[in-house]
Amino acid sequence: MAEEFNLDKAHEAIEGGVAQAQELLNDPAKIDELLAQLQEQVKNLPDTFKGAAANVPLMAQMVKSYITKEYANVSPKVVASLVAAFIYLVKAKDLIPDNVPILGIADDLAVATAVMKMCEPELKDYAEWREANQLPEVTI
Repeated sequence: MAEEFNLDKAHEAIEGGVAQAQELLNDPAKIDELLAQLQEQVKNLPDTFKGAAANVPLMAQMVKSYITKEYANVSPKVVASLVAAFIYLVKAKDLIPDNVPILGIADDLAVATAVMKMCEPELKDYAEWREANQLPEVTI
């Protein structure tokens, strides 16, 4: 039976990946590769889960804007937490494998939800900055 996955475990997964994320942040090409993999993963979500992942593109764009030094009004810890969550979503050995119907995607969405809640104020500020600078809406 698959291990139960909840928001506490999602937070643990994020915190556990922060060191790896900080290392990855030093290599923009690897970040681009990770974001491309994330984009594919989100595109391939079943329709019933796409609403739950609606803010993932905005989170990914905030990381990209931070890496390119276009946007710096976010703490490096927030960016590392986002990248740690992205690593979990695309590369990590999930606690519940993605091939387990419904539950396999549920743990990924729990991680995305946890990081979104952790970074909600910064994400809101970034969205407002994008709007103030008349940047196009972010979608995948």
